[in-house]
Amino acid sequence: MNLLILLNYILIVFSSALLTEQILQAFVYSGIILCALYAFRFCEYIDDLRESIIRSAVGILSGSLFILLVCKLFKGSYCSWKLAILMVTLSVVLPVVNYIVAKTLLKKRNTIKYLVVGNREELFPLLKEIEEESKGRYQFVDYINPSPVAFKEKVKHFDNILIADPKLEGNIQEELEQIKQSHKIEYLPNLAEKVLKRIPLEVMKNFEEYYKVYFDNIQESPAKRVMDIVFSLIGLVVYSPVILISAVWILIEDGPPVLFRQPRVGKNEKIFEMVKLRSLRNAQIDPTNPNKDIEQRVLKIGKFIRKTRIDESIQFWLILKGKMSLVGPRPEMIEYHEMMKPHIPYYTYRLLVKPGLTGWAQINYKHSSTLEEYKIKTEYDLYYVKNRTIFMDLKILLLTFETLIFRKGAK
Repeated sequence: MNLLILLNYILIVFSSALLTEQILQAFVYSGIILCALYAFRFCEYIDDLRESIIRSAVGILSGSLFILLVCKLFKGSYCSWKLAILMVTLSVVLPVVNYIVAKTLLKKRNTIKYLVVGNREELFPLLKEIEEESKGRYQFVDYINPSPVAFKEKVKHFDNILIADPKLEGNIQEELEQIKQSHKIEYLPNLAEKVLKRIPLEVMKNFEEYYKVYFDNIQESPAKRVMDIVFSLIGLVVYSPVILISAVWILIEDGPPVLFRQPRVGKNEKIFEMVKLRSLRNAQIDPTNPNKDIEQRVLKIGKFIRKTRIDESIQFWLILKGKMSLVGPRPEMIEYHEMMKPHIPYYTYRLLVKPGLTGWAQINYKHSSTLEEYKIKTEYDLYYVKNRTIFMDLKILLLTFETLIFRKGAK
């Protein structure tokens, strides 16, 4: 993937040089277009040429419009017809080049075969998912509930060992020390997170002590708070005309109130009042299933503001006040929180940080309503809480644009 990103950047830099005689501007233009392509997950669809071309066209169009805006604001020089040619050319050339590279160079990547220290019956579904998600790059050939003698015999046939059960690891600690120079020893939490981008609950249970170290030392970053303040101020300024127009439309269509207020569960299980532009008709809500008949209650303007997330834009005010963050787990309704808390292990760990306007689970998983769906959603939230950085937050903000255009809006 890194090879593709580098190759794409070189192609974009070369093409951007046609727009301007200043090499620095060419690098800046290329960076903007590459970020736009990344926002629309262009490199994740290289095996599907049609999807790749669509995402390439949308990403490059977005990046080019931003370039035009920047040039207009700062009176920079650009050639609009050259930019148009660049957009069309790159939209086709990049997907084709990536497709060829994926089918030739990347397909020849070595398959990594593991001897798994763990119980096959317990681990097979998860490891099968990792195998499929990695497109066969990681393969789990044999399993062992080891005795030192059996391990020494089987390890001769493998270069890679996967520790999937820390209790069984203790049985062969000496043998692992002896082979650590000649074999790659990997632990399931690292591999699962790297491939699946979430923390499966069964992995967290088996490696509880390992994860406890991370989740016992969660602290809010001052840089994250600065980013929240800056972006929420920009968001309020940009969205204020749209909020005003939407509010008037809601009044005309269904009367007051314009705002929908609802208590939600925030950081450390503290309750706060979340505010949205109202997108549903006034009606009695079933407390056992708050989303029941939700599609029948949507206002005409509500369909638009929900798809585009305009209804949530007023939450920039809550971010500014410090009740929420730009990025974090979704703030759940109290009813759902109370239903899920007893049935999902480590569920409250997702509440160690502020809830977010957008988040890792929101961009990677669908809207959840069943217990099983909430479990998977919680796994994505746990991954974010453990691995969050400013750069990850910026990545999520970029990918949120892809979510808005290629996926359904919030429910």
